[in-house]
Amino acid sequence: MADEEHHRPFERRRLLVVSTNYAPELTGIGPYAAQLAEHWAASGADTHVLAGMPHYPAWRTDAAYRGVWRTEERRAGVTVHRRRHYVPPRQSALRRAAFEGSVLAHGLLAPPGVRPDAVVAQMPSLAGGVIGARLARRHRVPYIPVVQDLMGAAAAQSGIRGGDRAAALAARAERFALRSATLVGVIHESFVPRVTAYGVDPSRIRTVPNWSHVSTPSADRAATRARLGWREDTPVVLHSGNMGLKQGLEVLVDAARLAPEIRIVLMGDGNQRDALRARAAGLPNLDFLPPADAAEFTDILAAADVLAVTQRASVLDMSVPSKLTSYFVSGRPVVASVAEEGGTAEEVRRSGAALLVAPEDPAAVLGAVRKLVESPAEADALGANGPRYVARHLGREAALARFDALLTEALRDGREGPRR
Repeated sequence: MADEEHHRPFERRRLLVVSTNYAPELTGIGPYAAQLAEHWAASGADTHVLAGMPHYPAWRTDAAYRGVWRTEERRAGVTVHRRRHYVPPRQSALRRAAFEGSVLAHGLLAPPGVRPDAVVAQMPSLAGGVIGARLARRHRVPYIPVVQDLMGAAAAQSGIRGGDRAAALAARAERFALRSATLVGVIHESFVPRVTAYGVDPSRIRTVPNWSHVSTPSADRAATRARLGWREDTPVVLHSGNMGLKQGLEVLVDAARLAPEIRIVLMGDGNQRDALRARAAGLPNLDFLPPADAAEFTDILAAADVLAVTQRASVLDMSVPSKLTSYFVSGRPVVASVAEEGGTAEEVRRSGAALLVAPEDPAAVLGAVRKLVESPAEADALGANGPRYVARHLGREAALARFDALLTEALRDGREGPRR
């Protein structure tokens, strides 16, 4: 009996997870929200998710959900309540506000018809944080926002049009969502100063890092390269994931222009894809690939010579790219073109799997790539550090146990509901 209780710690609990992004999205926050909810369902909880329509990273509503206003579905033991919202094909402060506003309005007007024992919200989106706080207050139950990105900082640092005004509005929403929390989870300690600046007592903040949610590579590397048309004698630099403003992927397009002997591959989707295609017109050594499915994703990462993570120079404390957990699994060296004082730089330094270079500097990126290509022993050593770092710090079981502890503490200490 004791062993059964240990493995089903949330038996007879009803949990509500609010996350605009959710499966079947394969990148970004969606996979983490889904695996967390599925874990709690397997732990005995009656788990519900209030989610948006699948749209990321393409920023287009998935074809299977177009025209759907509301839907309820079962996925891996979880009841998923989806609400329709506006999806902006291009990003500006006004369009982002319309996106958040539509998520907020539909989520508050048509919440799931369940009374939860606790509410967990993934932030972003801002609307999800506000919805989570409001629903927890309505039912007088513990509220736990988990900060994956900070939208106030994102608006100020990402270069989005109208960013200053958007940053002020986003900060107000974040302050409301975070200050009313029973406990606050952050995926990286670099977020703590900004969260405390919103008035959150540091004693209520818990670090709950993301985990590696992808499988290890299994396909023959040479066969994968041949299938993709990558010659063995041509170095391949791959960026995978969202093509948005904050990534500053222009640096890789410009690097391709400077180094015709190196192939640059941008795999994924996002609101800047068309602009990047236009910038890359006429470059025979730059390829665009659609997002890979889960079955071949890490095999493609492992087939590259170097993996790239890039951010605009202004991006400091608003996000740590989720792609890093997948990059490290692949066993390939990483070149990180990011601000030296930011959270992303801190994470790649800690991993020992990357070379850190100045952001928005194509020559610096190429210098690091050439160093790795010319020193295969160093490249292999860096790459080998990635899986070791995953094993020590990014294991799924340990990460989910931290979330279990966070939820258990909130249920124990927040019986009267979130703070006002």
